[in-house]
Amino acid sequence: MMQNPQPHTPHSLDTLDLNPVEKEHLLNQIEEVLVALRRVIRATDLHSKYLAKTTSLTAPQILLLQTLRAKGQLTIGELAQDMSLSQATVTTILDRLEKRQLVFRQRSQTDKRKVHAYMTEAATEMLINAPIPLQDRFTREFSKLQEWEQLMIIASLQRVAQMMDAQDIPVTKEAFDFPV
Repeated sequence: MMQNPQPHTPHSLDTLDLNPVEKEHLLNQIEEVLVALRRVIRATDLHSKYLAKTTSLTAPQILLLQTLRAKGQLTIGELAQDMSLSQATVTTILDRLEKRQLVFRQRSQTDKRKVHAYMTEAATEMLINAPIPLQDRFTREFSKLQEWEQLMIIASLQRVAQMMDAQDIPVTKEAFDFPV
């Protein structure tokens, strides 16, 4: 049985008072924005696959190990706060790293309610050879920009998020890194 085709809904550009040249120009600019967004998404995906292939770790796992290396022993709550992840996500990452003997957890001697995470020597060795996460490369490049360029990028991306009705979606670093 054939379903009825969806009724034609006017394209949002149809409601604008544009001549054909203006409409074509606007469509070209929209396409450029969408291509740039697809490139960002693709770069993130490719880098995550590269990390997984070269280290057999995900970006969040490397980030967690780097955080432990930089700050030493941390509780799961401190790790979650520092990484802008939920405690449940950090616990899942730690579970996977612990199975690979890259971290271990130990109860605090002073407060038995707290559990601290520690890196193993194997994790330290793995990080020496690990490629830099995409956000580190982005941070390095972004910091080279003049402040007005940084502010322009921030404002533009916030505006794009608003235009896509994404401004109210809660964001954590989890959003930028794929499987934990």
